[in-house]
Amino acid sequence: MNDSDKGKSAPNRVGLGVGLGISLGVAFGAAFGNAGVGIALGIAFGAAVGAAWDSRPKAKEEETDQ
Repeated sequence: MNDSDKGKSAPNRVGLGVGLGISLGVAFGAAFGNAGVGIALGIAFGAAVGAAWDSRPKAKEEETDQ
């Protein structure tokens, strides 16, 4: 980690997953005529994918930062 990286937090991948899930849920919900269900499913699936993405091992990311 460089001195310039101190104080920076890691990206919130759960939030990124939820945001992606909402956008895809709205798109699919609008396409199938039920945006409410699309948003609800997008939030659920996005949070699950974001949490899984956030819990993976960090060793590869640390190697690429150097």
